[in-house]
Amino acid sequence: MFSWLSLLVVCALARVNADDVLDYSGDDFSDRIGEHDVALVEFFAPWCGHCKRLAPEYEKAATVLKDNDPPVALVKVDCTSESGGKDTCSKFGVSGYPTLKIFRGGEFSSEYQGPREQNGIVSFMRKQVGPSAKPVLDKDAMEKFIGNSEPSVVGFFAEDSDLKKAFLKTADNNRDDYRFAYTEARDVIDKYGYQDDAVVLFYPPRLHNKFEEKQLVYEGKSSENKIKTWLKDNVLGLCGHMTDGNADKFKKPLVVAYYDVDYVKNAKGSNYWRNRVLKVATKLKEEGKEVYFAIAARGDFYGQLSEFGLDSSSSDKPVVAARDTSDDKFIMKDEFSVDNLEKFVRDFLDGKVKRYLKSEPVPEDNDGPVKVVVAENFDEIVMDDTKDVLIEFYAPWCGHCKNLAPKWDELGEKLKDTESIVIAKMDATANDTPGAFKVSGFPTIFWAPAGGKDNPEKYNGGREVDDFMSFLKRKATHARDEL
Repeated sequence: MFSWLSLLVVCALARVNADDVLDYSGDDFSDRIGEHDVALVEFFAPWCGHCKRLAPEYEKAATVLKDNDPPVALVKVDCTSESGGKDTCSKFGVSGYPTLKIFRGGEFSSEYQGPREQNGIVSFMRKQVGPSAKPVLDKDAMEKFIGNSEPSVVGFFAEDSDLKKAFLKTADNNRDDYRFAYTEARDVIDKYGYQDDAVVLFYPPRLHNKFEEKQLVYEGKSSENKIKTWLKDNVLGLCGHMTDGNADKFKKPLVVAYYDVDYVKNAKGSNYWRNRVLKVATKLKEEGKEVYFAIAARGDFYGQLSEFGLDSSSSDKPVVAARDTSDDKFIMKDEFSVDNLEKFVRDFLDGKVKRYLKSEPVPEDNDGPVKVVVAENFDEIVMDDTKDVLIEFYAPWCGHCKNLAPKWDELGEKLKDTESIVIAKMDATANDTPGAFKVSGFPTIFWAPAGGKDNPEKYNGGREVDDFMSFLKRKATHARDEL
C-alpha cells in the first residue's frame, strides 16, 4: 500500500509541475499571451527529441517562476496542432524545434538566448521582469537582494550623478547577464557605509570564503563600458561555480575541478573542495600568474568530462582538467591534493604538461588508398608539409557519410600512385580535431595543401569523383600535370 501511495504522490507532484506550463496551442494564442507582462514561449513538436529533453527542465522552471515577484509565465505551443498551434508557429517564423521566444505585453520581444536547464532558465527570466535595476527602499529588501545565490551588483547613490547614469545604462544593456539593484535610501546607505556614490559587487553568501572579500567596490570612471569590463573581470571571483548558464563566461587558461558540487543539499561539502582550489588560486594570483579557476558538478558536465577522457562516475575527490588559450586540453593525472593541484597548474602554465588528445589507436596497417587518420597521427599525415591532403571528417552514423564512402574510396584508388597527394578520412566523433579544422557537420572536407597547413580550406564543391578530381587539378601544389 505504501509504495502505491508513494507513486501516487510522485505522479501528483509531476502533474503540478507539468500544469505550471501554460498550453496555448489553440487559436486564442494572441488573446491569452496578452494576459502576461512577460512570458517565455516554447514552440515545440511532440516527436522532437530535444523538446522531450527540455520538457522536465522547462516544467520545473515554470513552477519556480509562477511564484516569482513579479511572476513570469512559461508557455508552450504545439506546432503540429491543427486547432491553432500550427498557424501560431507559422506566424512567428518557427522553423526548428524547440524554438523559444520572449513576449512582453502580448508582443514578441526577443529570441531567448539563455540556458536550457531549470536554474539557468529561472535566472535568465528573472532578469527580464521589472526594471533592469531594482530600486531598493529599505534594509530588509537589500539584505534579501544580496542574499541571492547569484552575484549582485548594487549602486548606492545619495543623489543624481554621472556614476548613477552610467550604472543604470549598464543595467539596461546587461540585464541578461547580471542582477542589478540600487538604493537612494539614507538608512540603507548608512548601514553599508558608502557615503559617496558607489557601485558594489556582492558575491553570493554560499560562496563566501576566507581567501577573498565578500564584496568588491568599483573604482573606475563613470563609464558604462568600464563598469561592464569590471564586472566581466570580477563577477566569477577567484574560483567561480561553473554551471550550464555561465560556462561560456570563464576566461582561459582555465583550470576546472569536477566533483559532486551541490549547494542545495551539501553546501559545506561543496565549499570544502572549493576552498582547496582557492588556496592555490590565491597563491598564484599573488604571484601575478594569469590563470582562472572554476568548480563544476560532474553530473552536469558529463560531456566535458568525456572530452577529457575522465571518469564521470562519483568519487570522493575532484578530478581536474584544464584548457589553454588555444583550447587545447590537459588533465591532472595525480590524485587531488592542494600540492598536486599547485604542481599541475604551474607545469601547465610552463608548458610541461602533455596535451590530452582523444584518439583512437593508430592503425597498425595504414597502406590503403585512403589513409585512416586519428588524433595521434594527425600531424604525421595531415600536417606533413610535403604533401597535399584532402581529408574527410565523418561520423559513423551519418547517412551522407555512408553515401560518400564508396566515392571517397574510388578517389583514393585513382590517386594511390600520386605520392604528393593524400586522400584521408577521420572519425570526428572518436578523435579530437585541431582548431583550424572546424567540423560543424558531417561530412566536412578540408583541403590542407603543402605549404599551407596553417590555413586549411573547407571544401564546398560537388561530391562526385569528377568534382573532387576537378578541384585537385586546380589546387594541387606539385602534381597538376599528373591528374
